[in-house]
Amino acid sequence: MLEGILFDMDGVLVNNTQAHVRAFAIFCERHGVTGWRDKLATAYGMGNDDIMHRILPPELIREQGMQQLGEEKEAIYRAIYAPEIRPVAGLTELLHALRTRGLRCAVGSSGPKTNVDFVLEACGIADCFDACICGDRVNRCKPDPEIYLKAAAALGLPPSRCLVFEDAPAGIESARRAGAGCVVALATSLDRAALEPCAPDRIIRDFTELTDLETLLSC
Repeated sequence: MLEGILFDMDGVLVNNTQAHVRAFAIFCERHGVTGWRDKLATAYGMGNDDIMHRILPPELIREQGMQQLGEEKEAIYRAIYAPEIRPVAGLTELLHALRTRGLRCAVGSSGPKTNVDFVLEACGIADCFDACICGDRVNRCKPDPEIYLKAAAALGLPPSRCLVFEDAPAGIESARRAGAGCVVALATSLDRAALEPCAPDRIIRDFTELTDLETLLSC
């Protein structure tokens, strides 16, 4: 029986991929960066620094610094997403069901703490989580397993006793490399065809499809 539940944030707690894309569009136009869309599409689930290195010219990073650029982009994202933010369908009900069963939950996100706090507070679900491991609390972001290793440890559990909810290949790889007992992928940021090669244990559209929670926890 699985005892801990580890949630990615972007595309799992909230379906915010397009908000991030819109924020990058504003950010890149402001800095005169072109050709970024295809590069961004291959970086879902990665840490902010890794994404920025993929899409920004090295000279821009040298001139303005990674931290300043990252904070600027994330401020744009929060400003445009705040009016429309809401949990992924079925999430709140699932969190309450897990809490009723005495299961512990953690967030394992490559995003910065400011973004994680923003999502948890805006969605009213901060009290549902026992721990939160953010991208700025690790040395290596996904697909490295460090985030999920630390999230499981924060719950006092081995990764093999944890179920991970993810939405991107980098996150699924991270969970697998950490030794997660079960990995469920949400087809939010990417469609099923893009997720199937990653071989998650199950693919769902959103949490309303989890009508067999006991079976899932018995993996």
